[in-house]
Amino acid sequence: MDTPRRGAPAPTEDVDRHVGDVDLAHWRTGVGRSVASAWVRLGKRYGALPLLILTLLVGIGIAMLATWAASAVYDAVRESDDVAVLDRPVLDWMMSIRSPVADQLVTWWTDVAGTIGMPIVALGFLVGFTIQRRRWTPFVLLVSASAGSLFMTIAGKDLIGRARPPLHDAVPPYEHSPSFPSGHTLNATVIVGTIVYLLILRQTRVVTRVWTIVVGTLFVLSVGFSRVFLGHHWLTDVLAALALGLAWLSLVITAHRLYLTAITHHAHGSPAAPALPRPVSGDR
Repeated sequence: MDTPRRGAPAPTEDVDRHVGDVDLAHWRTGVGRSVASAWVRLGKRYGALPLLILTLLVGIGIAMLATWAASAVYDAVRESDDVAVLDRPVLDWMMSIRSPVADQLVTWWTDVAGTIGMPIVALGFLVGFTIQRRRWTPFVLLVSASAGSLFMTIAGKDLIGRARPPLHDAVPPYEHSPSFPSGHTLNATVIVGTIVYLLILRQTRVVTRVWTIVVGTLFVLSVGFSRVFLGHHWLTDVLAALALGLAWLSLVITAHRLYLTAITHHAHGSPAAPALPRPVSGDR
């Protein structure tokens, strides 16, 4: 009987390298193949998981640089007063549709993505993913994604120091930290985006994957809406948070793809190995 090659991925890693028929270890562009080949050589020398962690740490640095760039762009726009074209009219409209019941419901909802609610959501999925897959990869991805999001939020607020909407335009309880970017929106984008990504890796039905993406997207957008509705953030705070969050999420997913490429190469001999046969028995 053949013995497994050293460094070969466990079956769970083979499962996690596909989204439907798309092989995440296959790179279609020349640049992608070049980066993947270099990553495979480094992974063979230092190990795929340590290199994944190092890549995510470098990614956090890139995300922080993107936050600085976004703050510079925002400063330039703010000086010409273009921001006010969006922010004040949208907040005025939100104030016009408020009611005591709506205010309370939206406050409850925004708390789900707050400093207590979102860590609970992340921890629940973190434990579930780690136990179910018996690998450290979901743990590394979620913790790194969350840490990067937190650092970006802190850096953005310190760099800009933007004031929140006036308290008389906001719904209590009031918040007093700097406004740019929206931490609730940024954290929801990154954490929920990572959870959605990890979920669809194990979903074999297209309709299930579509609904997972739709539900995750609606959650993030509704959190962003809640921040403006309550007068806790300007619209541009939320839009910037969405952009920064999607950029960081893309880096996290790319790092995971490079990790999958390295372990696939060790098992099948090529960083662009063909897709393995997919089970058709339904979601696992």
